[in-house]
Amino acid sequence: MELKDRYSFKEIVEGQKKPLDFKIAAAVEVLKNAFTLPGPYSVAFSGGKDSTVLWHLIRTYFPDQSYHVIFGNTGVEFPESLKFARHLGKEWGDGEKVLFHEVLPLRLEEDELKYEAQRNILDRLIREGRLAEVLKNDGKLKSALALERMATSEEMEDFRARGLIWKKGIRKSYWYCVDQYGWPILGKSACKLTAKRINIDCFLRFSETVSDKEKLKDFYDLLRHVKVSNHCCSILKKEPSEKKQAELGVKVVIKGLMAAESHARMVSFSSRGHIFCSSRPHAQEFYHVSPLSFWTEDDIWEYIRLFNVPYGPLYDIEYTNHKGQVCKIKRNGCVSCATDIAFPNNHFSVLRQTHPEFWELYMSHGMAEQLIALQRYMGNGKKNYINIGRDADDVMERRPCAFDDIGEYIEKNEFTDSEYDSEAPI
Repeated sequence: MELKDRYSFKEIVEGQKKPLDFKIAAAVEVLKNAFTLPGPYSVAFSGGKDSTVLWHLIRTYFPDQSYHVIFGNTGVEFPESLKFARHLGKEWGDGEKVLFHEVLPLRLEEDELKYEAQRNILDRLIREGRLAEVLKNDGKLKSALALERMATSEEMEDFRARGLIWKKGIRKSYWYCVDQYGWPILGKSACKLTAKRINIDCFLRFSETVSDKEKLKDFYDLLRHVKVSNHCCSILKKEPSEKKQAELGVKVVIKGLMAAESHARMVSFSSRGHIFCSSRPHAQEFYHVSPLSFWTEDDIWEYIRLFNVPYGPLYDIEYTNHKGQVCKIKRNGCVSCATDIAFPNNHFSVLRQTHPEFWELYMSHGMAEQLIALQRYMGNGKKNYINIGRDADDVMERRPCAFDDIGEYIEKNEFTDSEYDSEAPI
C-alpha cells in the first residue's frame, strides 16, 4: 500500500474497517520504510499485547534485522506483566541481533527533602518574615532547592531522624513521585504539571500572576484541595527509556500505538502519519514509527490467535464490572495509576477485585485520602453530592468501595476526557 504523511479521519476509519491481511501488509510496509532510515533502531516494549504483536511482526518479517528492545520497568508493573516481559526478553532477545534491555528509573543525584520537610521550612520562614529570601518578585518559589538550602542544621538533624529525606543514590520511585509531585488521579489531558508540590503551594498562595481565565482559576482551586500530578509517567518511564536510547545512539523508535485507542492518537496519526521526525539531544533527526496505527484491539487478538502469539497472563484475569458482567483485564500499564478514576470500571475498581493487596497498599498510603478530597471538592454544593466517607479507613471498609463509582460525582467534561492516559502501555 502507499503510505501517506497525513490521513483524514475518514481515511483512518476506512482503514480500521479493513481486514487483518491489509493491516499486516500496511504494518510491514511501514517497518520496511523504517529500517531504511539511519539506525540504530529500538522497539518500545511494555510486556503488553500490542507491543508483543509488534515485536512478533518484526521477528516474522525481518528476521535478519538488528535492533534493540527497551522494556521500561517503572517499579509499579503488574507482577504478571513483569514476569512475562522478562521471559519474552530471554526467549526472543538473542543477544546478538536482538538486544533486550530492562531499564529502571534513574537515581537521585543529590539528597532531596520530602514534602513534609519542605513545608516545615516554608512555615518557619513565614513565621520569621523571611519569605523574600526564597520567592521571586512575582511570588513564585525560586526553586525547591533554594528552599531546602534554608534548612538549619537542627532541622536537618530532625529530618534525618524522622526519615524525611530522599537520599542521594536511591532510584526514583512511585512513592518519591507522589510525595514530590502529587498523585496520578486525573487524566493527562487535565493535569500536565511538572512542578513540585511545594512550588505549586507557593504559586497558589503568594503569586500575583495567577490567571484570570475561569477554567484555570477553577483548576488552581482544585490544586489547593487535591495533590494531583501525572509527572510520575515521565520520571518512571520516559526518562529512563530515553536515557537508554541516548546511550545506545538510537535514532528510530518503533511503538505499538493505535489510532483507535484515543482521540489524541487519532489526531497524531492524522497529522503526522506512521513515521515522523523530531529531535533529541543525542540526535538531530530522531524518528518515531507506529506500524499499528490502523489496527484495533480486535485485530490484535485476531493476530494473537491466528499466529499463536504468547501474551501476558494478566489479560486472562477476570473481574465483575459495574453491570455484574464477568470481564477480563484489558490494559496492563502501571498497577498504581488512577488517571481513569472518573470512568466506570476504572483501574482501581478493577484492582480492588483482581489485586486486593496492591489496592490496599496504595489506598492506605495516601490514594484514598486524595480521592476523598477530590470527590468532596468536585461535589460540594451540587445536588448529586454524596459524602463517600468520613476518612480513608471508613471508605476502604465498604463493599463495593465508594470509589468504584466516584465518576458520578466528578465533572468529567471539565477536567478529563476519554484519553485518560495517552502514553500508558497497552
